[in-house]
Amino acid sequence: MLMHDLNKLIQTLHPLERAVIPVLENDIDANSIIRKSGLKEVEVIRALQWLENKGLIKIQQTLKEIINLDKNGALYVMEGLPEKRFLQALTEEERMTLDEVSEKAHLTKEEVNICLGILKKKEAIEILPRMRVDITEEGRLLLERTSPEEHFLKKLPLDLAHLSSEEKRVYEELKKRRCIIKTDVTRIKKVKLTKTGDELARLKLSDQFVDSLTQDVLTSGTWKEKNFRRYDVTINVPKIYGGKRHFVNQAVDYIKRIWLDLGFKEMKGNIVQTSFWNFDALFTAQDHPVRDLHDTFYLKNPAKGKLPKKELIDNVKKAHENGGNTGSKGWQYTWQREESKKNVLRTHTTVLSARTIAALKESELPVKFFSVGKCFRNETVDWSHLFELTQVEGIIVDPNANFRHLIGYLKEFFHKMGYDRVRVRPAYFPYTEPSAEIEVFHPIRKTWVELGGSGMFRPEMVKPLIGKDIPVLAWGLGMERIIGEYYQITDIRDLYKNDLKQLREMRTWMR
Repeated sequence: MLMHDLNKLIQTLHPLERAVIPVLENDIDANSIIRKSGLKEVEVIRALQWLENKGLIKIQQTLKEIINLDKNGALYVMEGLPEKRFLQALTEEERMTLDEVSEKAHLTKEEVNICLGILKKKEAIEILPRMRVDITEEGRLLLERTSPEEHFLKKLPLDLAHLSSEEKRVYEELKKRRCIIKTDVTRIKKVKLTKTGDELARLKLSDQFVDSLTQDVLTSGTWKEKNFRRYDVTINVPKIYGGKRHFVNQAVDYIKRIWLDLGFKEMKGNIVQTSFWNFDALFTAQDHPVRDLHDTFYLKNPAKGKLPKKELIDNVKKAHENGGNTGSKGWQYTWQREESKKNVLRTHTTVLSARTIAALKESELPVKFFSVGKCFRNETVDWSHLFELTQVEGIIVDPNANFRHLIGYLKEFFHKMGYDRVRVRPAYFPYTEPSAEIEVFHPIRKTWVELGGSGMFRPEMVKPLIGKDIPVLAWGLGMERIIGEYYQITDIRDLYKNDLKQLREMRTWMR
């Protein structure tokens, strides 16, 4: 490197870098740099990272398995191995019981059992009748010398890769015993000097550079005589994450704004509803499988709720049993009042549509409503299913509405959500006729993906609630699937895992 360029580089060096450079040499490790420079570990690591960014060094990391003392090992180094203390207890009073040895040597029952196995294998003890123990001549010899296990523990920490054959044997034996040794994986950082770094390490660096302007330096005018450190605009700096709303809530706000801008009013309601509103008012038969425990969450306390006024109950009852005045034959069964009282966690937000329709007056028509709310299904959680999900619900109650209007509103919504190609295809839903599924073309998978259901509410549902058969356009869309593509999330569980790294790095909703 030219001297001019090298001088400019020197002027950008941080004080930590200036402290580290004089001690650098090829293959020096981070611990040696810490010891020689007198800096803290975090200061050295930071300085090395900056020097690597400047192309002055290359950091090589290797993983080493280091054997260290565990909690029992540290205790045994101070007090002696259990087997040694076992033998020492026997020399004071021969032919002792195991309980006496345990008390004398301060050993646990587990340690006594381990000692018996080890010492019998070494022929250091003899087991006598009535569970008494005596020390052998070999045992007395063992007491006089330091065992390989004791030698090994006193030498720790050791590098697993550089053990001798005898040390490997002892290591394998001690590894079988509880909490004597442990193996930790350690990152070893070593430094290699580049050509420029080698040139810089040979120079005597001046420490007369000033890092910041102070009031005294400015008022005294001494700044004219100072050499100021150059700003290094390429250096890594800590990322700052500003506060923001959860990314799912950002999408919810946007979805609500779409419907509000289209002239809709928002529907709201409780997540706990009676079966009357959740099922019966939607013309769902009381023996329909969707009401089973494997699909629906029922409340235990309170198990039942309050029903609406009698006239509304009678209308719904007749629709179920024989169709009432809707022109339908109904479901042809005996409707049970007590069954409709059962409390559930709402399985869809269509319950809000039913309650809203029942509260309308004919003079208020036409009206448009939407909701974005939680509902609950007794699902097995996996990459595509949650037991708690968000539904985008909408209804249009208008004597002049028709199916073409429904398609138009849905296409407008999905276009605003970023989907260029939208289509509907015939489908079946219990409380709409005609019914249709909404699909969008997935630009990456190159296939059509179903994102919700829609249709016109059946007379058996509308007439009992509002008194006359008025066209009601309706839809229910799965929000998680709709927004998953934008956030590039393929596992639906990732929307709500609340991982701090994900929340910091997730892109802002910018449709």
